[in-house]
Amino acid sequence: MEEKTQPTADLPHPARDEIVLTEVLFALSDPARLEIVRQLAGGPIEAARCNPFDPSIAKSTKSHLMKVLREAGVIRNEALARGRLLTLRRDDLDARFPGLLDAVLG
Repeated sequence: MEEKTQPTADLPHPARDEIVLTEVLFALSDPARLEIVRQLAGGPIEAARCNPFDPSIAKSTKSHLMKVLREAGVIRNEALARGRLLTLRRDDLDARFPGLLDAVLG
């Protein structure tokens, strides 16, 4: 029997079949979250180096932005040594909603 959520370094990530379009669209509707996704479209980034368009955004706000993206299934947030590695879940999103990321990022 397949597990419904896949824990990754103590942070839960939805399985591919649990990613919901309305949650993804909500996550992508915020300009700061969308900027994070645009940065991740180029490849994985260490969380400390990922900067929303406004560098004055508080660390707690930045953490919340990434939490919304992670819980919606847009990004993966994994432990990396003493930090965290952020990755865009392009394969999962393209499988669930073909063309969505290209349309949003294009």
